[in-house]
Amino acid sequence: MGETRRKLTTIFCADVQDYTRLMGADEEGTLATLKRCRDAMGHLIESHGGRVVNTWGDGLIADFPSVVEAVRAAVDTQNELAGFNARRPSDGRMLFRIGINLGDVIVEGDDIYGDGVNIAARLQTSAAPGGIVISSTVYDQVRNKVAVGFEFLGPLMVKNVDQGVPSYAVRIGGGGEEAAPAERAAARPQPASASMDAARPVSGGRRLFAVFGVIAAVLIGINLLSWQGVFWARFPLLVLAVVAALAWNRDQTWFDRKTAAFAIVALGIIGINMLTWEGRFWAVWPTLGLAAAAGLRWSLRR
Repeated sequence: MGETRRKLTTIFCADVQDYTRLMGADEEGTLATLKRCRDAMGHLIESHGGRVVNTWGDGLIADFPSVVEAVRAAVDTQNELAGFNARRPSDGRMLFRIGINLGDVIVEGDDIYGDGVNIAARLQTSAAPGGIVISSTVYDQVRNKVAVGFEFLGPLMVKNVDQGVPSYAVRIGGGGEEAAPAERAAARPQPASASMDAARPVSGGRRLFAVFGVIAAVLIGINLLSWQGVFWARFPLLVLAVVAALAWNRDQTWFDRKTAAFAIVALGIIGINMLTWEGRFWAVWPTLGLAAAAGLRWSLRR
């Protein structure tokens, strides 16, 4: 038996909606699909700095040192699985429910126990198929850091916890399987801050890009007003474009962020080569190095 200690961590719980029905309809096919989905989830968890703690039946539990990365991993997981399920018949889709909680847990060997885990499991069972539910402790940490919306669901009662746990549904899409949390929340009072959170990350991103646009316009204006036959503003404009792309990459969920960052830096290097062209494409070497690093990272994840 390993050493017993306590730590504060972010707990990520997931399981499959209607798993018993799926097994009854096609046992071998369901097990193969579960393995495929769980492998994809495991890779995404690891890419966000998390660790798969345990798997059982159709369930999975992981922990993360970062609350923000735990939520981003959950969003990426649901987006990837949504694409996978879109190619399957409606009665054969494997929809996961995810619950996330930040809490103090007991660590014994590689496993974790305690109320923090129980709360995450309870949040998971309250999520809609294909949805994510987080505790208020998670919400307080990520509300302005992740480009998703949140919907207040009210307190959830958890065994061995005296008071209800305030919870929020993460809004990663509209309609479809996500309708259930919205219907449950309709009868509950919602604080104004919760209804506004969906717009905050997006508007913050727009403000950042607006600032970049203003700086770019000012640079071009200064260059033109002091024109001496050289368009020197092209270099700071390229830097601004790379910084803007990296800022966009920080919260996007369409591509692996680290691989996308490699691509953005490579394009920036190619841009420098083009802007200083002297008949030699020297950018091929650093670009090749970045491509090799990205490929090695991808192969290790597999």
